[in-house]
Amino acid sequence: MNIAVLVKLSVDTSYMRLDQNNRVLFSEIPLKVSDIDRNAVEEALRIKQQGLANKISSFSVLTWGSSDKRVSEAQNLLREILAMGVDESYLYVDPGFVYSHLYTAKILARMIRKAGDYSLILAGEASIDGYSSQVPCRVAEELGIPCVSYARRIEVKEGKVIVERDLEDSVEVVGVKLPAVVSVTREINTPRLPTLLQIRAAMRKPVNIIKASDIGLEPMKKIHEFVAEGVKIQRKGVIIEGKTVDEKIEKLLEALAKEGITLYRG
Repeated sequence: MNIAVLVKLSVDTSYMRLDQNNRVLFSEIPLKVSDIDRNAVEEALRIKQQGLANKISSFSVLTWGSSDKRVSEAQNLLREILAMGVDESYLYVDPGFVYSHLYTAKILARMIRKAGDYSLILAGEASIDGYSSQVPCRVAEELGIPCVSYARRIEVKEGKVIVERDLEDSVEVVGVKLPAVVSVTREINTPRLPTLLQIRAAMRKPVNIIKASDIGLEPMKKIHEFVAEGVKIQRKGVIIEGKTVDEKIEKLLEALAKEGITLYRG
């Protein structure tokens, strides 16, 4: 059995930057491996360590720009996944790509089909930048196989995958035949940290760059480009002064009333 892991290279939301027009500079925000996808990688490695898998491959679509700098950054991030124990990585690069959950799923499904025979496809329940939780099950739909989401425990046996799912007020146990797609939660495991030797060995593992023509697609054409802007917060800087607490409260209520805010006085 071979395992595929969907790995999102997300923008690091802790490094949001704005230009002089208050627009988000996505090109200047560093990328990172989406946190929950590391849990998916760890689960794939645990299954392989049980002797239930022969190969683990990761599949990624570069969604935040395709400049040489971005491609190099993405390759370095995938080396982190390879250092954890993944055998090979595939990275889709399209200069005209505009993010779409549906199109991303189509790309990933075609990449997986072309790369080989994969019985289990793992992914994080959501990416840290979009958090839509759509892509795993859309990939399953493209491949025509079952999808089980929000897995907190996975067991593979006898051609099936048994999954414990986290629901709002209960835990559901689901069993489906392989091949299947399973998205995992953070609680499923704790991702390992690679050793120095593993990091060095990862430099010899392949990061395969995939283009649209490699999987029978036409390069994407932009039909709309969105602009993200930071939220402007303007404060009036009103200072309430008074000799007593009651006087300060009264002045505060008057200031709020001028802004159209009336508080109930009990």
